[in-house]
Amino acid sequence: MRRTWNIKAPDPSAQNELSASLNISKVTAQLLANRGIKDIDEARQFLACSMASSADPFLLKDMDKAVGRIRKAVSKGEKILVYGDYDVDGITAVAVLYLALKMLGGTVETYIPHRVEEGYGLNLAAVKRAQRDGISLIITVDCGIASFKEIEHAAALKIDIIVTDHHEIADSRVPDAYAVINPLQKSCNYPFKHLAGVGLAYKLAKALYTGTPNFAEDFLDLVSLGTIADIAPLVGENRVLAKYGLDELNRKERIGLTALCEVAGLTGKEISSGHIGFILGPRINAMGRVGSAHKALELLLSKDGAEALKLAKLLDTENKNRQKIESAILDEAVSKVEREVNFKHHRVIVLGSESWHPGVIGIVASRIADRYYRPTILISLDGKYAKGSGRSVDGFHLFEYLLRCKDLLVAFGGHESACGITLEKEKIDEFRERINSEAASEVKEEVFSPVLDIDMDIPLNALSEEVMGQIESLAPFGEQNPRPVFASRGLIVKDGPRRIGKNGFKVWVTDDRVTCEAVSFGRNRLAIPEKGSGVDLAYIPSLNDWQGVRSIQLELRDIK
Repeated sequence: MRRTWNIKAPDPSAQNELSASLNISKVTAQLLANRGIKDIDEARQFLACSMASSADPFLLKDMDKAVGRIRKAVSKGEKILVYGDYDVDGITAVAVLYLALKMLGGTVETYIPHRVEEGYGLNLAAVKRAQRDGISLIITVDCGIASFKEIEHAAALKIDIIVTDHHEIADSRVPDAYAVINPLQKSCNYPFKHLAGVGLAYKLAKALYTGTPNFAEDFLDLVSLGTIADIAPLVGENRVLAKYGLDELNRKERIGLTALCEVAGLTGKEISSGHIGFILGPRINAMGRVGSAHKALELLLSKDGAEALKLAKLLDTENKNRQKIESAILDEAVSKVEREVNFKHHRVIVLGSESWHPGVIGIVASRIADRYYRPTILISLDGKYAKGSGRSVDGFHLFEYLLRCKDLLVAFGGHESACGITLEKEKIDEFRERINSEAASEVKEEVFSPVLDIDMDIPLNALSEEVMGQIESLAPFGEQNPRPVFASRGLIVKDGPRRIGKNGFKVWVTDDRVTCEAVSFGRNRLAIPEKGSGVDLAYIPSLNDWQGVRSIQLELRDIK
């Protein structure tokens, strides 16, 4: 699918002012301006990326109540249950809070529901089991904001519940829990609204450690892992937590993560946000998708090297199993799209099948959304109720459109770019028609046309090693702080192409002043240019070290 290049308009004033004041290149200055950072002090703070910029955890609504209740439970020896979600964000959040409470002397147990057998969030059976086990306080992490009846039932059983959750709040209603920690509450004055579930767990640990010799910063490797894997926006406080968490992760002090890096082939490498997003995160997520997420939690909590390596290998095996299941579902889903979807009328792809594994459909929905550039909800049909997982495209707020269909849904949750739903099988067709009708009446057609955002149009010689070093100072890269993409025009293919890997290729391009290696790893299905042809390139630059020689390499995003 051909993409429109959206090259951001240059801002000469910001370039000159930021460049002169901060002693940075005009390229780096424009990158800051593209991210909405034009104030000199704000730019200086962004580049410094200091932990001192993190806000006081007690600014979160109900944090003082939560801390008071937890300290009481610890002092009286009450049994506390940390209840989480089965994805990386939820698993790391459980690990952070479990370790924090154990350090304070708490009597703590953990619970992560089985995705297929129990589904997402707090459930009544788990609450009843907690009561039988003598639990008097449940703390949810990365879930709970929509668990109204479960929290009401817990209260009837004399169990207090503290909710920590970062998901959207439907109709501004929050459950009647002992405390609710969610920065999206209208009455919450916390300045940063986009913490991941593990970020909120860290904030709770930080608040609990006030006045003690303990340091919540010891958990930053887990915070970084969960925040990046959950595709939380890497701006503001999230960027600070991710950056220092990556530093902590690279010290290789957590036995379980060291074992996972070894199994994943990352030993000796500097772990980046990309490694978390594409290598470590999927292995942890796989357990919650096709197995038991508790095994991933055991790995993060492990103190024994041999046991950690055994668990890491299990995660790697389950990830390979997940990939096989995913590939089969993707083939079937693509076939269904080609047969059943009319793109003139369907703004949102809604498909279902009895053979689709509910733990994997979210990943496949993401791949379908990328391929056809339509919000996609895939539904696993099993019994009376069907469970779906959705992924969106830029400019389409998926959660808002679920709100318009809520009378057709048994349960739903999520945010702008992803969702989970439960509905009766008989209502799938009506849901498909409703959400498409709502989208057709309000969403502009251009939302469904793929766009490649490009930071700057530059000549190749603008990318010196010094400039590349400054670009790396904007890391860690991720959601809302992507790796910079540049365009260079009028280049000539000087040599190549040469095939690399399964679908990739490399060429050497020149503008008669500078020659660079340009590489495609096959992800974008780009047409291979011929030697001697003229091309315009969109790319992400990086420094490549080969046999002691450093050169700038262009990772291709598009070719014209």
